[in-house]
Amino acid sequence: MANALYPKWKETLLQNNANSALNSAEGATGVYVALVDTGTYTYNALHQFYSDLGTSVVGTDQEILTKTQLDGVFDGTDVVFPSVSGPSVEALVIYRKTTGTSSTWPLIAYIDSGVTGLPVTPNGGNINITWDVAGIFQL
Repeated sequence: MANALYPKWKETLLQNNANSALNSAEGATGVYVALVDTGTYTYNALHQFYSDLGTSVVGTDQEILTKTQLDGVFDGTDVVFPSVSGPSVEALVIYRKTTGTSSTWPLIAYIDSGVTGLPVTPNGGNINITWDVAGIFQL
């Protein structure tokens, strides 16, 4: 699967839904990234919420900080996942955390290429994700 924006998130953009915004304040309702084992998760255009990832998430999700949106490009600081162990990681899923449960956190992007640090087999150490210099994704 190549990198993709989740169609359901694009729908929320077109509908001007508040949960689609990427410029949310950092913290509990920010934009986060999850490490994903594609042995237990397959991208599906119908997936809409974090709960659709099931048990495929490896490690502890990290927030994307210092977010920018310029000329249709979304970018942010590189991410470090501390002390990760578990199954192999082949993809990242970016989502927007809301004040509700994980069944309300919209999935934004599925990324499995163009990122330094993937794929990786966790060994208990940190996993460093370096975004492409052109940005994380472009609309």
